Amino acid sequence: MTSIAENIHSIRRRMAAAAERAGRRPEDILLVGASKMNDAAACRAAIAAGIDALGENRVQEMAEKSALHAYDGAPLHFIGHLQRNKVRQVVGQAALIHSAGSVELLREIDRQAEKRSLVQDVLLEVNIGGEQSKSGFAPDALYDAAARARELPHVRVLGLMTIPPPAREPRGNLPYFTKVASLYVDISRDLYDNRFKYLSMGMSDDFEDAIAAGATVVRVGSAIFGHRQYQ
Repeated sequence: MTSIAENIHSIRRRMAAAAERAGRRPEDILLVGASKMNDAAACRAAIAAGIDALGENRVQEMAEKSALHAYDGAPLHFIGHLQRNKVRQVVGQAALIHSAGSVELLREIDRQAEKRSLVQDVLLEVNIGGEQSKSGFAPDALYDAAARARELPHVRVLGLMTIPPPAREPRGNLPYFTKVASLYVDISRDLYDNRFKYLSMGMSDDFEDAIAAGATVVRVGSAIFGHRQYQ
């Protein structure tokens, strides 16, 4: 069985190859280790191996591992679905929230950030496949949401995030990634003076296609930490 460090090294090689095929610089793409259901020791191993950031999906797990100093030495991102009643536990703890997927959630993030006298960095989540089981803004509602978010003084939108529907064939997610990349460029130009930094898309099975489409952040879990054992 390969180690976490070996897996990260392998992913880095694949990321670099994908970036070079797309005429991009590998160093412009962040590798976030999606560490859901992996313990603090696994997080520390990923940090020691040079992971750019760690991403958690669950607020309780994030809090438990934070208490164990699991994230010392790397930025912590919150990448899962965020409920409004859990926002206060994440604001100020996560360097970046990837999953701001409703105006109401953005307002609550703003409210909690104001209480802490800080500005919270976020990404707008795009429900690019129109799936009822997923949160996020519909593509045709995204422009208006981005305009509203710009008016919130304690929220700083730095880009977009998406999780497309499961691919049914090789490279099946590439059209979704390409569409979100186009939205990213347009909204950054029209509303944010080209200040967007993060286009978060692509996971273990499709990060190379995401890089081909323009992703600047990939979120890789099982290819680094191994397949999760769900109870």
